[in-house]
Amino acid sequence: MAEQRKLWPFHGGLHLDDHKAESNASPVRSVALPRRLILPLQQHIGQRAEPVVSVGDAVRKGQLIAQATDYVSASIHAPSSGRVVEIGAAPIPHPSGLSDTCIVIETDGLDSWDELPAAMPDYRNADAADLRERIRWAGIVGLGGAAFPTAVKVNTSGQRPIDTLVINAAECEPYITCDDVLMREQAADVIDGIDILSHLIGARECLIGIEDNKPEAAEALRRAIAGRASGHDDRPIEVVVVPTLYPSGGEKQLILLLTGREVPSHGLPAAVGVLCQNVATVVAVADAVLRGRPLIERIVTVTGGGAKQPGNLRVAIGTPIDFLIAQAGGYSTHINQLILGGPMMGFGLRSDKVPLTKATNCLLAASRTETPNSQPERPCIRCGECARVCPAQLLPQHLYWHARARDFDKAQEYNLFDCIECGCCAYVCPAHIPLVAYYRFAKTEIWAQERDRDKSDLARRRHEARVARLERLEQERKARLRQKKEALDSKSGKTGAGDAKKAAIEAAMQRVAAKKAAQQVESGTE
Repeated sequence: MAEQRKLWPFHGGLHLDDHKAESNASPVRSVALPRRLILPLQQHIGQRAEPVVSVGDAVRKGQLIAQATDYVSASIHAPSSGRVVEIGAAPIPHPSGLSDTCIVIETDGLDSWDELPAAMPDYRNADAADLRERIRWAGIVGLGGAAFPTAVKVNTSGQRPIDTLVINAAECEPYITCDDVLMREQAADVIDGIDILSHLIGARECLIGIEDNKPEAAEALRRAIAGRASGHDDRPIEVVVVPTLYPSGGEKQLILLLTGREVPSHGLPAAVGVLCQNVATVVAVADAVLRGRPLIERIVTVTGGGAKQPGNLRVAIGTPIDFLIAQAGGYSTHINQLILGGPMMGFGLRSDKVPLTKATNCLLAASRTETPNSQPERPCIRCGECARVCPAQLLPQHLYWHARARDFDKAQEYNLFDCIECGCCAYVCPAHIPLVAYYRFAKTEIWAQERDRDKSDLARRRHEARVARLERLEQERKARLRQKKEALDSKSGKTGAGDAKKAAIEAAMQRVAAKKAAQQVESGTE
């Protein structure tokens, strides 16, 4: 038996009822196509994509319909064939309940594919830039919920060399099982994606971190690795089973757990030679490189006491959530709240008339027992329980006080942006303070202030550039006038000298004439 790899436990965390069995007992089910697909232009961190289609255009499955507009951005492709019927504001899944610009496709039922780029089976001989461009073209983002553009994350040029690729297969939040069933059913695709990323970033090894409540998935991965070993001579891949403890799937927590390396405050995993990717993202990379397919669908867990048929469904991006719930059997009479994501880090939806996006991994139709009515918030009693369970080793009570007082500078001094919003602090708070809500509020306000400051700085720089340009133009105008005056003065000076010379000649001639006249007079006298 192989020796158990050493683990480095992280601070805090919670042991929670995982509620995995409700949805992971059956295979993934594919759902029908809805009549309409609604695709927000911003399904990722960064700048929103720009439409490259117009209302009335016919589109085919896999066709690019919105182009990434910035380095940190992600393109969007049509999940099925049909016609663009609208480009405009529509409700999106967001805590604010606000709308955003979306492309609406009326599907034709044919599901006909567009012409896709050629597969890259010989990716080991491909240039790293070409592989990154393929990933960028495919519109792949982190499918664990963060939705950070993958092409940006895997661009490690100019950074410390990456020696370890960490695959996040922990899926630590209760109720969510989409990654679990993905690994069971597509373990070979997971390994293919790992090989591609390891080659791309030059990692020496790969560690797959998976919690011990997923034994079937861990075994499926081991079998896939064994099958790979017979035909490849590549970097080692190790499945590392870790204890079930929330939030072991946090990026910094998992890296510490598997490698003993601590990502610095405000730093990235690359600072310690590690790159971390979600297991579903890895499969999307394999699809893009080996099959030329963009990210247009994903597996979503539909679960909770309010769902009639809990399970995992393979769904086209842009599918309306109410349609997806209907495909899962509809709501039961116990439904109390619909949550996007898990019970710890998800947020309640005000309506199910919003689309599924790339970042949607779970729809929790929670019953009243699963989401009891919130208790009234009471004053903090300074018990310290929040600090005891915080996996980022922060002081949540101090962050709460400063966020509530809108003292955002002080909140940042207490490393507000190291908070991963896992919800452990709010879960144990005896005063029922919604701590994470305060942290999110503070972060949003700080980002808004930074945007305003950036706009102000841009306006100031533009004003200074305009003033400098006007001053330069005025100086150039004065210089031209000065040159013109000097030219005129020079010309005037030459004309005066000529007149004086002429006058002198005339005077000399007059003198000569006078002298001759005098001589003639004298001669006549004689």
